[in-house]
Amino acid sequence: MRVQPETRYARSGDVSIAYQVVGDGPFDVVHVPAWISNVELGWSIPSFSERLERLAAFSRLIVFDKRGSGMSDRIGGAPPLEVRMDDVRAVMDAAASPRAAIFGASEGVPLSLLFAATHPQRVSALVLWGGMARFTWAPDYPIGWTAERYEQELESDLKLFGTREEVLQVMNIAGISDSEEALRIAEFFRRSASPGTVRSLSAINREIDVRNVLSTIRVPTLIGHGTEDEAVPFEWGKYVAERVPGARFLPKPGGHILVGSVLSDFIDEVQRFLTEVHESRAWEEIEATRVLATVLFTDIVGSTAKAAELGDARWRELLGEHHSLIRRQLTRFRGTELDTAGDGFFASFDGPARAIRCACAISEEVKELGLDVRAGLHTGECERLDGKVGGIAVHIGARVAKEAGPGEVLVSSTVKDLVAGSGIGFDERGAVELKGVPGAWQLFAVESI
Repeated sequence: MRVQPETRYARSGDVSIAYQVVGDGPFDVVHVPAWISNVELGWSIPSFSERLERLAAFSRLIVFDKRGSGMSDRIGGAPPLEVRMDDVRAVMDAAASPRAAIFGASEGVPLSLLFAATHPQRVSALVLWGGMARFTWAPDYPIGWTAERYEQELESDLKLFGTREEVLQVMNIAGISDSEEALRIAEFFRRSASPGTVRSLSAINREIDVRNVLSTIRVPTLIGHGTEDEAVPFEWGKYVAERVPGARFLPKPGGHILVGSVLSDFIDEVQRFLTEVHESRAWEEIEATRVLATVLFTDIVGSTAKAAELGDARWRELLGEHHSLIRRQLTRFRGTELDTAGDGFFASFDGPARAIRCACAISEEVKELGLDVRAGLHTGECERLDGKVGGIAVHIGARVAKEAGPGEVLVSSTVKDLVAGSGIGFDERGAVELKGVPGAWQLFAVESI
């Protein structure tokens, strides 16, 4: 048996993220854990350690605990996907991994999808098991759980902190029938997080929706799902596979947790897939200019009248103060200035929550200059070329901004869906038609941050 690797820590903002590196294969694999984890205890669970051993046999494997669980810093509540995405990047940087294949399992799948879409230059391939793009029902997502069913699943998960009989019942649903192994896994979960953390995580996961991200995935993708999965319905994995361009789908007879012959067979497929990607250097064919980004547009309300009131000299001075203020906020929230035309700004962000907070900060601070701005945001696939950013997502963002009122920050439904768990509150503005953009678009005004 392999000696348990050393636990190290990556710094992500103010939080320490525990990670380990094992294996010396020709390419890197980052294992995004399911739900809650513990990088040290995982090696003592045969069902988990076998997967890690198999992956480390042909790669340089990087494993980590998401913030709030395992050996990573415990935090109040649970973090949104955008923050978890920053943690993945911090771990890769600490492990000196410029590019890696991402292996996401179960609840780690939405995070893996979002990371691959937002940072394709850091991802060589994507491997997913037993995952989903959304948990709950919606009119255009009838396969999701109802609110009642979702609560029932949470109560079932919490039985892992209960009696022996309750533990065995839950683990049987997950596909673990061996009682000794089931009890070891339950202990692993109990020592990885508290019931309160599980409830907080459940509250955030309820709002997760990365369906709009699926069509933007450009890296080679392999998706597996157990046909008898009772924890994450098979239809959820199939839904993702049908919407990720060029994805290879592998239905496997079995349940939710990769064990036994299903594990062996799937990891064999993963090894072939990732070796093929590495040897063909398939990621080099990916258009590095196409990334998922959040675009922000702002402009001063009533600028023509204000300029006429102040005169040219004072208006130029005020405009300079306005520009300086916006640039300070862009630096604060890691935004990138892309264009400035007159009194309008165009910027991009790699996280929608940061973009919203930046827009709100700008809206508040310009009032001290006696100005009001309108701001609009949209998240979508953008094309970067020669320092410029274009594509339909940019047009949508500009049109959203046109719909905003004085002092208002308006966002598309895509932005709203991607900031689940961030604590940002919205007021629905209804469906509107955006000039030059097909269909009706649901817009939301930011009410609180």
